[in-house]
Amino acid sequence: MAIENEIHPVQVNILLVLLFRTKARFSKLNSLKVPSDQFNFHLKKLIEATLIEKSGNSYHLTPSGKEFANRFDTQNLVPERQAKVGVLVCCIKNEKGTYRYLVQKRLKQPYFGFYGFFGGKVRWGETIYETAVRELKEETGLKGTIKLVGIKHKMDYAKDGKLLEDKFFFSFKATKLTGKLIKSFEGGENLWLTEKEIYKLPNLFDGVDTTLEMVRGKDLSFIERKYKVQKY
Repeated sequence: MAIENEIHPVQVNILLVLLFRTKARFSKLNSLKVPSDQFNFHLKKLIEATLIEKSGNSYHLTPSGKEFANRFDTQNLVPERQAKVGVLVCCIKNEKGTYRYLVQKRLKQPYFGFYGFFGGKVRWGETIYETAVRELKEETGLKGTIKLVGIKHKMDYAKDGKLLEDKFFFSFKATKLTGKLIKSFEGGENLWLTEKEIYKLPNLFDGVDTTLEMVRGKDLSFIERKYKVQKY
């Protein structure tokens, strides 16, 4: 919702008052003692955003309001940043005893020109398996048998120590592939490579090695790593 990027401190305070109550009257909501006309303006904005509702003489959070208000750091009164959740998919094929892996050259920001395994964000209401199947089809045009092989927590830091990316990836391997490969599209290029060829690539994503370890392993694994990136 658009209000997330422009929410006023008065509106934040209203939401947090209701976060710890089932309902509240106008006087309770205005704990900051804001002039009535200004307070009514902010109250109206929250109602228009469907974050709160009025019932009789009281106000309460809507279901979306509860979810939104619960994101806030109640000490600093700002939304808490949380790690993103996505999937990684490693496609594998065996050509006369030689294993090849489908690698994607990323042609969009950030990490423009980097090589690695493709993936994407888990959409609202989507299972991780649905995400993996969707990304496989969208990014490559292929279908196949997918299997969860591990979970990766990857944190990328700039040279100055600033955290740039914080992501959890559910890592899948895809085999028994069918369909026609999309070799090139607006956001990238796909190519089949051996493991030896992969490690010769320039601008290889950090963590490609751990994904390959997961794919080759027999058990579900969890890997957590911090990386200092040279380019972003």
